[in-house]
Amino acid sequence: MTGETHPAMSEAEITERLAIELPHWYYENGWIRRKIKTSGWKATLMVVNAVGHLAEKAWHHPDLTVSYAFVIVKLVTHAAKGVTEKDFALAKKIEEVVLWDAAADSDGIFEGTPEDPRFKYIKKD
Repeated sequence: MTGETHPAMSEAEITERLAIELPHWYYENGWIRRKIKTSGWKATLMVVNAVGHLAEKAWHHPDLTVSYAFVIVKLVTHAAKGVTEKDFALAKKIEEVVLWDAAADSDGIFEGTPEDPRFKYIKKD
């Protein structure tokens, strides 16, 4: 529903859900966060653009810290003054899209990014 405000979750609920649903995310200073490691600047820009696209489609915008070989995504719902269901939904979509392993998830249709370091761009956790 457009403009709907979801209630902020408690810190205990957030940390419990992160452990179960988003194990590579963590809660810190009121935000849920994820550090995505890359192999360098070009890969970092691809991650930023993918996250930007998802955020714009969701109309829910994260804060990003962008460096040469990583991106930190921070999510909070400002209107609710805390982490809400919106933040979890966008975090899950970021995980699904940015960290998609084409080779493992395509029944052999896609070969995925080669293991050759010249082509690697997302570093798996």
